[in-house]
Amino acid sequence: MITRQIFFRTISIYVAAYLVLLATILGLMYAYPKPELHMLVNSQHTSFLDTFFKYLSVMAEWPLYVLALLPLLWKKYKFPLFFAVCELTGGTTLQILKHIISYDRPVSVFENYPHLELPLVPGVDMYHGNSFPSGHASTFFMFCTCCVILMAIHYIREGKLRDLRTKILFNATLLLLLVFAALGAYSRVYLSQHFLSDICVGSIIGFTTPFLMLYLFRDRMRRNKKIQT
Repeated sequence: MITRQIFFRTISIYVAAYLVLLATILGLMYAYPKPELHMLVNSQHTSFLDTFFKYLSVMAEWPLYVLALLPLLWKKYKFPLFFAVCELTGGTTLQILKHIISYDRPVSVFENYPHLELPLVPGVDMYHGNSFPSGHASTFFMFCTCCVILMAIHYIREGKLRDLRTKILFNATLLLLLVFAALGAYSRVYLSQHFLSDICVGSIIGFTTPFLMLYLFRDRMRRNKKIQT
């Protein structure tokens, strides 16, 4: 049986690192007006970074969904099902917020700031509305947090984290997943498709939804003897 305390202690490095990242972003948002902050965090463009972030951003549009379905080839249904439920729940929440709040995207906002030149990447189709929150940021964090949760349950059940080397590699993997999610979310700012506030709230939706789904389905988890809450 996996207690809630053991589970969250196992993924504590992922949760703590995300909270530090979130606190840093909130601090920047408090210290700078939105247009100036966008220019501050999006001022270093190179041809390599243009290409890197352009294609990284596309990962959230279909490649992550393909990766989520790959376990089905080995008749493993747990991750695809869990990710699908989380994405459906988080995506619905996100779309409701997008259409209720309906903020303009950077390319529209910066029309009111002619003294600031918006950094753009060649070949990227720019959007003008429904900026808040970022769906791409939500998907990146949703995918990675689902990976973290199911990895933790598997490793605890199998008792693999008793070995120090395995535990170090496990924690390193959690941090790499967070870095991947953060870079994917930041790609939307780099491409000037979103403001930092957009990806901040998108990341919160993507980060919290899998934990919420895990809590809501805790009775089923107990029946399967996977986790005890």
